[in-house]
Amino acid sequence: MQLMSEKSAAEGGLRERKKRATRAALAEAAVRLAAEHGAEKVTVEAISAAAGVSVRTFFNYFDTRDDAFVVIDAEAGARMRRAVVEAPAGLSPLEALREAMAAELAEAEQQHELWRLQAEVLHASPHLLARGVGAHRAAEEDLADAVAERLRGAGGTGGSGPGSEPGLYPRLLAAVASVAVRTSMDHWSAHQEEAAFLDVFREVFTLLAAGLPAPSA
Repeated sequence: MQLMSEKSAAEGGLRERKKRATRAALAEAAVRLAAEHGAEKVTVEAISAAAGVSVRTFFNYFDTRDDAFVVIDAEAGARMRRAVVEAPAGLSPLEALREAMAAELAEAEQQHELWRLQAEVLHASPHLLARGVGAHRAAEEDLADAVAERLRGAGGTGGSGPGSEPGLYPRLLAAVASVAVRTSMDHWSAHQEEAAFLDVFREVFTLLAAGLPAPSA
């Protein structure tokens, strides 16, 4: 029975990795085609062909063509939420967020070109940019919900009760963490030869944890 359970778990993990790889291939194909030709000229058929899958498979992962340009990994938010809620009790909410985000950003250096291209695609199309801003706000709200849930589990006051809207602290922490990621990426992009991205990312969170002290002269 245990061997069967282990085998099922392994197969389930393999299926999830394959699904993530297929979604990533579709998103990358969509962004690269849009960067080259313009998003309005890219079809679902072209994206699917570039990723080596069928159009039917495309719609297993994205509801619309535009979703492929905007959301590179739709499951990242759920993984981060779970990581924040389940982080060791000894970690502060800020530390739990840092570790959850670091796990998702571990391959940021390899994906840097794709992120840059995606930003170009979104900024070239007002309606895609609006969708991107909406997706970012939704991800930030998910993080705030995760912080609130973690605080409630620790006996804190993340909200008025299960399922309630997060309070001021979770919202502020999620917003600050989101800005910290963008700041880390912008700084690292301009100083790639000086440090690895995750080192820059962790330095930013160290400054936040310290209360943003003014640097010494």
